Amino acid sequence: MPAPIRVAVTGAAGNIGYALIWRIASGSCFGPDQPVILSLLEITPVLPRLEGTVMELVDSAFPLVHGIEATDDANVAFHNADAVFLVGSRPRSKDMDRSDLVAANGPIFVGQGQALNHAARDVKVLTVGNPCNTNCLIANAHAPDIPSTQFTAMTRLDQNRAHGMLAEKAGTPVANVHDVVVWGNHGPTMYPDVTWATVNGKKVSESYDAGWLRGEFLDTVSDRGRAVIAARGASSAASAASSAVDHMRDWHLGSGERIVSMGVVSQGQYGIPEGLVYSMPCRTKNGRWEVVEGLQVDEFGRKKIQENIDALQQERAAVADLLG
Repeated sequence: MPAPIRVAVTGAAGNIGYALIWRIASGSCFGPDQPVILSLLEITPVLPRLEGTVMELVDSAFPLVHGIEATDDANVAFHNADAVFLVGSRPRSKDMDRSDLVAANGPIFVGQGQALNHAARDVKVLTVGNPCNTNCLIANAHAPDIPSTQFTAMTRLDQNRAHGMLAEKAGTPVANVHDVVVWGNHGPTMYPDVTWATVNGKKVSESYDAGWLRGEFLDTVSDRGRAVIAARGASSAASAASSAVDHMRDWHLGSGERIVSMGVVSQGQYGIPEGLVYSMPCRTKNGRWEVVEGLQVDEFGRKKIQENIDALQQERAAVADLLG
C-alpha cells in the first residue's frame, strides 16, 4: 500500500464539505488503495460542529483514513498538503446575484492563497467555492511560489449536468455520454459545447434537435444551480461534492482519452487572454493536465467563448484590489 497523501478540505463542516469528505475517505477520489490523512479546516465558531464530523468519520472506520486533523488555522491545514479542496465560502441564496457572491467570498481566498504559499508546494488545488473561477484567480495571485498549473477551478459540475441531461433525454445511462466541453465561467454565461460529444457512439449533433441543443439544453444547464435552490431551498451540495471528486480523481489518476472540463489559468489557447482562469477542454495524465488544442470552434461557439471572456474580465476588474 502506498504512503498516505495529505488532503485538505476547507469549509469541512458545511454541506458540500460534509458530502465530499466521505467520498474521499472511501477511496472514491484517489483510488481504493490510496491511504489519506484528512486535514479539515473551518472557521473558529464552527469547530464544535466539525468535531461532530470527526466523530462520525472515526465511527465510519474507513480503512484508508490514516489520520484526521481538525483546525481553524489554514497554515496548519495546508501544511505539506498533496491536494486541497477550497470549498469554504458563502453559498448563494435566493436573493443573491453574482456580484454579491464576488464581494462576499473574494477576501476569503486572499488568505487561503497566502496560507498555501506558506505551507504547501507540490499540491493540487481545486477551487469549488463560488464564484470559483475568480476565487481561483485570487488564491493563485497570492501564492506566487506555487506554479499556476497547480490551481484549477471546478466546472465539472456543469459538464456532469450536461451529460446527465443528454443521457436523460436519450434514455441511456450517463456512461454512454462523452466529451461535452464546458467553456468559460462557472456561471450563467458558461457554454456546454456538444460539438465533439457523443451519445451511444453517435455524435450529439446527429441525435438531438439543433434548436433544443442551442435553446432549452443551454438554458437548463446554465440555470441548473438556481433551479436546485428554488426546488430544495438550498444549493446543490451533493452534486457539487460528487463533481469535485470527479475533477480531482481524473487529475490524480488520469482521464485517458476522455475530454474533461477544467477551469485553468489560460496561456492564450483559443484566443483566451493569458492569466484568465477559464474552463477549457483538458486531458490529464500522470498528475498533470493539458489543454486539448486544435479543436475547430464554430461561429456560435466563438461568440459564446467571447461572452465568457467578457464576464470573467468584468469579475477580475471587480476584485482588482484583491489581486495584489
